[in-house]
Amino acid sequence: MCGIVGVVSNAPVNQLIYDALLLLQHRGQDAAGIVTQQDRKFHMHKAKGMVRDVFRTRNMRALPGHSGLGQVRYPTAGDAYNEEEAQPFYVNAPFGIVLVHNGNLTNADALKAELFTTDHRHINTESDSEVLLNVLAHELGRATRGAALGPEEVFAAVSAVHRRIRGSYALIAQIAGRGMLAFRDPFGIRPLDLGRSADGGVMLASESVALEGTGFTPERDVAPGEAVFVTLDGTVHTRQ
Repeated sequence: MCGIVGVVSNAPVNQLIYDALLLLQHRGQDAAGIVTQQDRKFHMHKAKGMVRDVFRTRNMRALPGHSGLGQVRYPTAGDAYNEEEAQPFYVNAPFGIVLVHNGNLTNADALKAELFTTDHRHINTESDSEVLLNVLAHELGRATRGAALGPEEVFAAVSAVHRRIRGSYALIAQIAGRGMLAFRDPFGIRPLDLGRSADGGVMLASESVALEGTGFTPERDVAPGEAVFVTLDGTVHTRQ
């Protein structure tokens, strides 16, 4: 069990994500991380420990931007003592993607071999979240080969991800300069809520307490198997 949150806003989101992670701290106490996006650049800080210990004033100042992700980790796969397995995870191609994940992939070992031999992608940790990120990255690359990235291409990639992976997963990803993507496994095993703020901001989080506690109004659960793509201007696109 982990806690994840993602925000697209008209204002800086570093403090907003920090506050949401405090409200989700009960979902994981081993590590915490935040990544924000300013223009097309990601700014990240993550480490082992509780939210209040991981983030100091200097760390928060180094997280500018109006969109971002956060995670509190309770390790159920990989190495609990390896700080490199704290999330978010980042991959630079295609586009540049960061991801936070709550869940477990039951076919992670097979996928890791497939990623190496067929997709020619390298996995550097024992985390199934890094496997999931690379599957998503590969499918986004396939969906946009010779085309621009829009909602249709994003949803085509998510459909391909659903076909390849097995297990429980709720994830939120940021695609550099494009927007925020979130989706749940087809059985809805891991939770994910969607909410909005009065000024047009959009938040996705593991529990509604993170929304309500930061001034967002919960709208609904993301449905099992549903994908949500939020452009950087706050427009929400969904696909079952």
